[in-house]
Amino acid sequence: MVSLSLPLGVGCERLAPPPAHEQHDAAPASAAAEPSAGEPAAAATEPAARPAGELAIEPGELPVTSDRYPAPARLVAVGDLHGDIAATRRALRLAGAIDQGDHWIGGELVVVQTGDQLDRGDDEQAILELLAKVQREAAAAGGAVHLLNGNHEFMNALGDLRYVTPGGFADFEDAPGVDTARPELAKIMAQAPEQARARVAAFWPGQPWAKELAKRNTIVVVGDSVFVHGGVTPTWAGQIETINNESRQWLAGERAEPPAAVVDSDGPVWTRRYSDGPDQADCEQLGQALKIIGVQRMVVGHTVHTEGVVSACDERVWMIDVGMANYYGGPVQVLDIQGEQVAVLSESRAIGEDAG
Repeated sequence: MVSLSLPLGVGCERLAPPPAHEQHDAAPASAAAEPSAGEPAAAATEPAARPAGELAIEPGELPVTSDRYPAPARLVAVGDLHGDIAATRRALRLAGAIDQGDHWIGGELVVVQTGDQLDRGDDEQAILELLAKVQREAAAAGGAVHLLNGNHEFMNALGDLRYVTPGGFADFEDAPGVDTARPELAKIMAQAPEQARARVAAFWPGQPWAKELAKRNTIVVVGDSVFVHGGVTPTWAGQIETINNESRQWLAGERAEPPAAVVDSDGPVWTRRYSDGPDQADCEQLGQALKIIGVQRMVVGHTVHTEGVVSACDERVWMIDVGMANYYGGPVQVLDIQGEQVAVLSESRAIGEDAG
């Protein structure tokens, strides 16, 4: 497998992700190479200007406009996708967001996807492109799609490619904007295994696909709910705007070091405090965090629950990573929030292969 620890600029070393962050001990499906040492955005919004000669990623995601959005009439949350385009389509269709042709039919529906589109599957570029297209169509129809970064998006920007599949490496060799010969990448390319170079050139901070991720929030509040990949502890609960801004700046190549929230083992994209059997002390911390943020519930992914969406702490936290990607073989489920009513929408496993 490929695991890189590469310099992020003068005097700054790339920080490794927290140890033992993965939930399961199963061998990752990565290439066999050894490591080297809501108010929607306006439909007319265009991607940020790109340097001359840089290929545009079309359709590009819409940049976020806020950290907080008002409650819509209907809100649906979608968990981890992990490189499975079929599961992505099925989840969006289950939500009532897209039709069989992948076009938005949700009207003013708001969808939040809580991160981890990347790793463990071969369809990552297709997922990112689909989500960007659907996001734009949603905005044009008066709805919205809020895309968050999870730990695996940040891992790719950190140069940690342990969970990239062989197909995931190959997929970005001809991806728009990817150029391993960029002068600013020379030192990094010299340290990267050959099979990983295109991937690094895609997701290294300041490079084209990292800039796409830089358009997103890490934490978003919609109505009475806060959405995040791992969880927001009281330590970070009062810093949502700072976390989002610093994370975007780092991914865009405008900040030398990753923000502490991105690499803290109890940070917003890493903690399992509320999703892995929370006890009374965890629930008390959750209550403190919710009070600071000013919401009623937290919706998280990150920890796989193939038994389906579950809640804890008197339904103040909802865990929506059901392992729907092929890697885990879990069910396709999404969380439906309408006012005070929260429901789990489920798709039968018998539906079979994706029709798209």
